[in-house]
Parts: sequence; C-alpha cells; structure tokens
Amino acid sequence: MSTIKFKENFAERFLINRFISSPEKTDSPAVRAQYGTLSGICGILCNMLLFLLKIIIGVISNSAAVISDAFNNLSDCANCIVTLLGCRIASKPADKAHPYGHGRAEYLAALIISAAIFTMGLILFKNSAERIFFAQSVNISVISVIILAISVIIKLMMYRFNRILSGRISSSVLLAAAKDSLSDAVSTLTVLISAVLSNFIDFPFDGIAGAAVSVFIIKTGLDIIRAIVDELIGKAASPELIHRIRAIVMSEQRALGVHDIMIHTYGPAKSIGSCHVEFDSSDSFAEVHEHADNIERKIKQILNIDMSVHMDPVAVNDALTERCRLSLGRAIEKIDGRLSFHDFRIASHGQKTVLIFDLCIPEEVKYTEKELYSLLVENLDGCGENTEISVTFDKAFDEE
Repeated sequence: MSTIKFKENFAERFLINRFISSPEKTDSPAVRAQYGTLSGICGILCNMLLFLLKIIIGVISNSAAVISDAFNNLSDCANCIVTLLGCRIASKPADKAHPYGHGRAEYLAALIISAAIFTMGLILFKNSAERIFFAQSVNISVISVIILAISVIIKLMMYRFNRILSGRISSSVLLAAAKDSLSDAVSTLTVLISAVLSNFIDFPFDGIAGAAVSVFIIKTGLDIIRAIVDELIGKAASPELIHRIRAIVMSEQRALGVHDIMIHTYGPAKSIGSCHVEFDSSDSFAEVHEHADNIERKIKQILNIDMSVHMDPVAVNDALTERCRLSLGRAIEKIDGRLSFHDFRIASHGQKTVLIFDLCIPEEVKYTEKELYSLLVENLDGCGENTEISVTFDKAFDEE
C-alpha cells in the first residue's frame, strides 16, 4: 500500500460515519464491505453524471478525446460495481471450502479494475492515433470548458476519498479505484487543455493529447496489475513487519532468538504466519510451551496475525557446544560474511561429533549448496578430527 495520506475533512468524515457502522473496526469483514459499498455507490453516481455531461459536450464539440473520456467514465461505473461486489464477496465468512475466508476476492476485484483501465488505455491510444493522422476540427464552448473543469475537480475529490477509504482498511481494490480516478482527472485535464489550444492553432492537439493520456492510463493499469499479481503470488513480508515480529518475540521472557519468519496473507484483513523461536534446552517443555503461547497471543493482539511458534532447543552454557558454535561462525565468516546460521546443536554418534544447523543464504550470495558444503568442511576447525556437519540450506527471505 502507498504511504500517501490525506487529512479527512468534514464532508468525508460525515459520509463515513453516516453510512458505516463502527468505522474504526476495520478488521471486521462486515465493516470492510460497508467501506467498499460506500466507495462503489459514490463512484457510480459521480461517473454516471460525468458520462452524461461529457458525451453531450463531445458530440457538440466533435472532440474524439472528450468522447473517449466520456466512455472512460462509463467504464468506471462498471469498475465501481466490481469494487462493490469484490468487497462484499471478501466479507463472506470462512467456510469448509475456504477455511481462510474470502479476503483475496479484493485482489481479484482490483485485478479486474486494473485490466479495465489497461484496456481503455489501449482503445484510447488507437482512437487518438487516428485523430493525429486524420485531424478533424474541434469546437468547444465556454460552458464545455467549465463542465470539463468541474469534471477534473470531481475526479480529484473521488481520488482523495478513495485514498482515505483505502488507507483506513488497507484495501488494494479501493486503492485501484483511487488510481483510476486520478488517471481520469489527468485525462480530462489534458483533454481540456488540448481542446482549448485546438481552437486557436491548426495542429492536432486533440489526437496528441489523447495519445499522451492513453499512455498514462496504460501505465496506471500495468502498475496496479503488477502490485496485485505480487499479492496473489505471495510477496515477502515487509522489513518493518519482520522487525516488529522480532521485537515482540524477543520481549518474551526466555526467548533466545527467532528465525524462519513466514507470513501468508489471505486478503488485507487475514494473515497467518509461523516462526522458529530458540529456548534453553534445559527448560521444561511445559515452561517453554507457555512462553510460546504468550508470543502467539501478543502477535495476534498487536499485529492481528495468527502466528504459530515452533520451539527450537538450544544448549546454553555447554562448553563443547559453544566451542563448536564459534568454530562454525569463523568458518562461515571466511566463506562470506553475509551468511548466517541458526538451529545449531551437536549430536554424538559413537566417536563422531555431528554439527547440525541451518545455513541462511541471502539472495546476493551465488554459491551453490554443493560448493557451500565443501567450503564449510574445508574451513571448519577446532571441533576435533571426527567432526561432521549436517546442514539445511535456507533462503534468507525474512531478513530486515
């Protein structure tokens, strides 16, 4: 989600408080659906009004850019319906077929809107290109200029309102609706300027402006598609979120370390995660389990993430374990200082000492697993001659 924030004015707060029950309960699926309904209905009303005004102006003035802009508003009505339906579907509770809820329906709705934006941009580009090579006269009146200017203001207001709504509930579909409104405002403003210039200069401003606007609309659609596809595929948790999870875990008594943090999102309001937390192996299982439960409760309360904690035993104040840990650390530092390890423990098999650990490999490190294994064996010393290693290779996706 974008970090742009607007301070709500009286009218916006009035609409939110009037049509949304308990607007602060943004984790509630029912409340989120009400936000989507408010956005959808406001958008339908505004876009239908703008379509009627622009289609009349476009026919009277013989402007392809204005007519294209009018049909862009008509398509926005369909986008508003998608917004409304998407938020309502996303609010449905979990069921047997969908045990994690329907929150990802918001992503699908946003994907449909972004595809519509992209398609409209392509159509506008085609029409505008024809007007460049086959220019026609454009006649625009003062009243047309005024109505188009009002259209820009309305679209900017819609952009602002949808940004406020999307910021309140962290909704990708409302953010897509906001960007759609912004692209419309830029489109109409460009159309307005080109239409005025065409009255004074014999040059195909109308077609050129339409082409420029279409490129902006196409880019907007592609940007939203890229962001939504990342959500659907499953993107990495933000460094800020990883940092907050680490801080919560390490605030718990007896937690020695945390790694392998994984977060899976099922819509903006539903996240499930897991992490491995290290505890002293000499502690009783009952005590460690209680600390792990406390961590899960804290993360749910503070971050609204259903977290599962895996408990890793770590030998503390054991001379052999500490000596081997330091030896392994030196070997890894020689290979590449960006590498790290966790889940370290030792096991004895007859006369052999086996070092068991996970090796975290950042994306920037290009060694193969086979090469890393050979380098570890080559550089490891200080643990005795009969020492072997058992290593699990991890990708370091949860780095801050």
